[in-house]
Amino acid sequence: MEEKKIWEGTPSQWINFTFYMLCIPLLIAFGLGLILAIWKYYDTKFNTLRITDQRIIEQRGILSKITDELELYRVKDLKYEQPFFLRIFGLSNIVLSTTDHSNPTMILKGIENGEELKEQLRLAVDKRRDIKGVREVDFK
Repeated sequence: MEEKKIWEGTPSQWINFTFYMLCIPLLIAFGLGLILAIWKYYDTKFNTLRITDQRIIEQRGILSKITDELELYRVKDLKYEQPFFLRIFGLSNIVLSTTDHSNPTMILKGIENGEELKEQLRLAVDKRRDIKGVREVDFK
């Protein structure tokens, strides 16, 4: 079965605003702030997310690349967050609680149209869980 792309992109650079502000005194004092700011910019720029109807693929890294995949049927819960600063720019975070051992909590940071993406994810997770026959049982 061929995967269908739901969303693809990178986090917004606005998630680094406070880091960039902290780099300003270092820039004036030592010149180190510019190097740190450029590194952070590219670190965010090269953090790519691809969400399909089967999995979430995150690739990050500047010099070395790390690819992390999360099967959608492993997602247990979705949380939509809009911190004040991100909300000003129409951005949000989506927090995924999963049963994945290597990544029990995945955070999609600085996402534009996050509420719409969260709903698409919720539907894709439900559909994928049905296809895989995955059921969750809670014991008290």
